Amino acid sequence: MFTGLIEEVGRVHQVRRQGDFQYLEIAAVHIRDTLRLGDSVNIDGACQTVVHLSADTFAVESVAETLARTTLGDLHPGSGVNLERSMRLQDRLDGHLVLGHVDGVALLTRLQRGNESWLLEVEIPSGLERYIATKGSVAINGISLTVVDATPQTFTISVIPHTFEHTTLSQKQTGARVNLEVDLIARYVERMLSSQENPSAGLTLEKMRDMGY
Repeated sequence: MFTGLIEEVGRVHQVRRQGDFQYLEIAAVHIRDTLRLGDSVNIDGACQTVVHLSADTFAVESVAETLARTTLGDLHPGSGVNLERSMRLQDRLDGHLVLGHVDGVALLTRLQRGNESWLLEVEIPSGLERYIATKGSVAINGISLTVVDATPQTFTISVIPHTFEHTTLSQKQTGARVNLEVDLIARYVERMLSSQENPSAGLTLEKMRDMGY
């Protein structure tokens, strides 16, 4: 479990691909000293397991499913990646509940600088529209963010300068592929409300919004 608050922007040191298997080595400064073999690390929104450690790097291995559903297969030496260690039970939850299970790869369709923030527009991957709601939570490349506005095709987010400058968002351009994780609670709410055993079967998040909830 993660919070979506990025601790450090790491740098890809080495990538080795063998078929549908990838070995990824990442250079990190802030989080490296506390990592142990077997620890979970959120890398650009994808939860991965530490399999090797060196003096200033750590490595993870990604299987076909991960490479197919995330942008980890797009990485190359020198790429910046958002990093967050898994949270502990005694930690404060300053972002929102993030699993590190990417729901889909989205496209960044607009990146616009304002007076006090950056406005980002993201194209919603097919099938995830019902989980995106105005003022709801999403994670983009592992970053906990709040939806400003949502349409059936896109949603917008407003990013403060600190978040923009201390994550890989500052390295992105229009057309970039980003990992998207929808709100965990939205998924469970929909499942409970649509269960055939529930008296409210058939009630969806869209209907709840129309009813003013």
